[in-house]
Amino acid sequence: MSMRLKTGLIALSMLALSSSAAFADYQLTILHINDFHSRIEPINKYDATCSAKDEAANKCFGGAARLKTAIDETRAALSGQNVITLNAGDNFQGSLFYTTYKGAAELYVMNALKFDAMTLGNHEFDDGEKAIGPFLDKANFPVVTANITLKPASALNGHIKPSTILTVGGQKIGIVGAITPDTAELASPGPNVAFTDDIAAMTEEVHKLKAEGVNKIIALTHVGYHRDMEIAKIPDVDVVVGGHSHTLLSNTDKSAEGPYPTLVDNPGGYKVPVVTARSYGKYLGDLTVVFDDHGVVKSAKGDPILIDQHFAPDQAMADHIKELGAPIQALRDKVIGEAAANIDSTESNCRTKECQMGNLVADAMLDATKNQGITIAFLNGGGVRASIGEGKVTMGAVITVLPFQNTLATFHLKGSDLRAALENGVSQVEDGAGRFPQVAGMRFSFDRSKPAGSRITDVEVREGDNFVPLDEAKTYGIVSNNYMRAGGDGYKIFAARAENAYDYGPDLADIAADYITKHSPYKPYTDGRIKDVTPAGYVAPAAQPKTAAGAAATAPSK
Repeated sequence: MSMRLKTGLIALSMLALSSSAAFADYQLTILHINDFHSRIEPINKYDATCSAKDEAANKCFGGAARLKTAIDETRAALSGQNVITLNAGDNFQGSLFYTTYKGAAELYVMNALKFDAMTLGNHEFDDGEKAIGPFLDKANFPVVTANITLKPASALNGHIKPSTILTVGGQKIGIVGAITPDTAELASPGPNVAFTDDIAAMTEEVHKLKAEGVNKIIALTHVGYHRDMEIAKIPDVDVVVGGHSHTLLSNTDKSAEGPYPTLVDNPGGYKVPVVTARSYGKYLGDLTVVFDDHGVVKSAKGDPILIDQHFAPDQAMADHIKELGAPIQALRDKVIGEAAANIDSTESNCRTKECQMGNLVADAMLDATKNQGITIAFLNGGGVRASIGEGKVTMGAVITVLPFQNTLATFHLKGSDLRAALENGVSQVEDGAGRFPQVAGMRFSFDRSKPAGSRITDVEVREGDNFVPLDEAKTYGIVSNNYMRAGGDGYKIFAARAENAYDYGPDLADIAADYITKHSPYKPYTDGRIKDVTPAGYVAPAAQPKTAAGAAATAPSK
């Protein structure tokens, strides 16, 4: 759209506004978080638990106590206005608080933050129904997920609704939830829980809300930013508040993937604002939407709020967190080695390319099993969850990096199946999917411009001191984790084709800690074992043009 045409449309919109009854407009502020991942304590710039030294230097972000202050102060500043607070899932998994309390600590925090609605994330199912069941039983807010089906034996029955209707300022606001349909591959939901197509389920639920007279409908999703832009095209969806991909949207941060909000054309002839607020409680999403009397979004503007030292921690919350943290402090403080430099584990690296933490963990896995005839290590990039700073390394830091309690698993696999596994690993690299492979004992190249399933261009395996081409007819000894060996993150070929599969046992965090101790001070590195050979200038066809943030979003109807 040309600037002249865009300006003309905005002018027409303003003219229409001035000639209509102003009282018909309805303004709503949406505060939101996603992918909290048990970051109950403040985090540092590496997304790991912040040290007392960094806290004293005002270098910490997030934390439940600061987040509560930010929400409370923002609500107070908007006193008398229409405000709702939404949670887009993945509150579980990522710190010792979840490892220790299995959802009870996160339940306390989410109830204290007083969300109006939440959708489920895939990590809510990492422990089957054992953790999410008690959470749902005691949550003080509705939990909405349209594309989940429960068998009669499920303990979750009666606790999850496809949607809810909030009445705010005399207006009905429909909230429809969705979880990523591949949750069964990403987590361990158990036999009584299944997931259906997100768009189909949401479309049906939106239609029901519309039939009930609800003309303002928000999709609250845990499916990822790119999928959110498809959900924005569902008829009668007005706003999408998302999570899962840990995407930063911003109008000021140059590292952001897109503007906040990103406006997407709906087939109904109007624009839908899509928002998400990175992860780990570092930001509080803050979107203000103006609807006309038909429920059409006339404008949408905002920006995520950085939760930094400008927000004093809520004292009651901070005191309770300190109490919760006392029993795990000894384990967390145990020094197991030293890092000669920061060990990087940022998602933008470990889910798209070779990364330092991926090398560390993969090397540790291979080192622990090399006497068993194992020559290749295979790790999902999404399995490493935080970086480690330079200096002393504690067991708590290692568990924060590897919080899932996954254990080592060994098996044998033909070279052709190993290549297929690599294809799965790079199949969703555009979305920063956690299946991206970090490896040891091998090296490979991939080309994102090729169709998924045919992106691997070169594979070599180590034999002695040399690398030789992968022999697709040969059988190789592989070490992975029990989650991947069972088919997690799309690695179904491991479950289907693995020979001599054995869940070897040691926790991945223990293996990594032992390796750091053995090589202390550990020097992080990359060595070119993974290469992206995509032609320069290539743009993925799935990527959509980024729409200017805050532009008027007008339409005659929806």
